[in-house]
Amino acid sequence: MKLLIFGATGGTGRELVRQALEQGHLVTAFVRDPSKYGIGDNSLRIVEGDIIDYESVNNAVKGQNIVISALGVNLIGKNTILSAGTKNIIKAMEEHGVKRFICVTSLGVGNSKGQLGWRYNFILKPFILRNIFADKERQEKFIKDSLLDWIIVRPAQLTNGPLTGKYHTWTGKPPEEMENKISRADVAHFILTQLVDDTYLRDTPALSY
Repeated sequence: MKLLIFGATGGTGRELVRQALEQGHLVTAFVRDPSKYGIGDNSLRIVEGDIIDYESVNNAVKGQNIVISALGVNLIGKNTILSAGTKNIIKAMEEHGVKRFICVTSLGVGNSKGQLGWRYNFILKPFILRNIFADKERQEKFIKDSLLDWIIVRPAQLTNGPLTGKYHTWTGKPPEEMENKISRADVAHFILTQLVDDTYLRDTPALSY
């Protein structure tokens, strides 16, 4: 299967690329600086581009089967990078008839508000991460308003832990035993199970241990 991965240089993106290649997929990694990308494989194609530049996004989307976004930003000031970039992805996918879009946002967005735990709910989100979460809200709205076969994945706090394949998934009320963390490797594992699974089609599954 031909997979296009945005945010391929981030922690989750790199895990997605690695695991997808191990599963035998043909992977296109969309990156801003190819010289900083250290993964090499005959089934991997590196495409240089900027998520805000529609033409580079459009060229990358052409010919793909599925598009995955693991985009993230480190800016704490007001910005629309995630939502604007996602809008470009959606437009290109609709133009080229690519239907399935799997996008990583975060627990605490939309109807999962308040599920990240007290440190996020009362300190980090309102005082430090408020602009990032505001743009994630816009990002999700663009996706939900699209004609795509979308799945929005909302992980809890991300760690660099190992791949376990064992985690909770839910929509609505979280499980009582939720640990409020999950490894990037397990997030990538879940995303790749959604390539052909319609269980969460046009839904917002959350992930945590």
